[in-house]
Amino acid sequence: MIGVLGGTFDPIHFGHLRPALEIYEHLALDELRFIPCGLPPHRHRPQAPMAHRLAMVEQAVAHHPGFTVDRRELTRSGPSYSVDTLESLRQELGAHVPLCLLLGMDAYAGLSSWHRWQDLFDLAHIVVAHRPGRTGPRHLPWGRSRQVENPADLRTAPAGRILYMPVTQLDISATAIRGLVAQGHSPRFLLPEPVLAYIQQHQLYLLPHSQRDACRQNN
Repeated sequence: MIGVLGGTFDPIHFGHLRPALEIYEHLALDELRFIPCGLPPHRHRPQAPMAHRLAMVEQAVAHHPGFTVDRRELTRSGPSYSVDTLESLRQELGAHVPLCLLLGMDAYAGLSSWHRWQDLFDLAHIVVAHRPGRTGPRHLPWGRSRQVENPADLRTAPAGRILYMPVTQLDISATAIRGLVAQGHSPRFLLPEPVLAYIQQHQLYLLPHSQRDACRQNN
């Protein structure tokens, strides 16, 4: 069973990695693929170029068995739609391998706005990560008949089921990390050290000195 976690990863941080690890272990996934988004259809273009975002993800997962990086969205033209990614994976893996698309609660709640969203259920299961103690949105019509409680149920079919899973959700955002770096502050302990070293080496997310000085004066 293979998990799929997409995102801009601009940059990748522990708010991505800790829930991913918990899901990987709880579902006993054979592999968890991190898929950096090329051109996100629902948000602004990432600040860091795709080559740097890819390199940061590779740095972050390099020493985690079972974690891999998939480049397919970075080599595909046009918006990076999840349905296209899952169709591409299906062509490679065949029709019978269970695939699990990992989503946060907010993304899941807005699923009906996604491109060809109804086709997602023909291609993968959906695992919805949420804070402990918070239940899934029961009012969503597509979730009632598809929901399962036991992770083992995901292995009995290649796609079409929904599992809500409580995970440790850290209050870390890529936006905040970029802001810290832009103002000359350290984001250490919010993201892996190899990722921080990469950001520093390539001087990512820095503002020009004049803008940085203005930010410091305003804070």
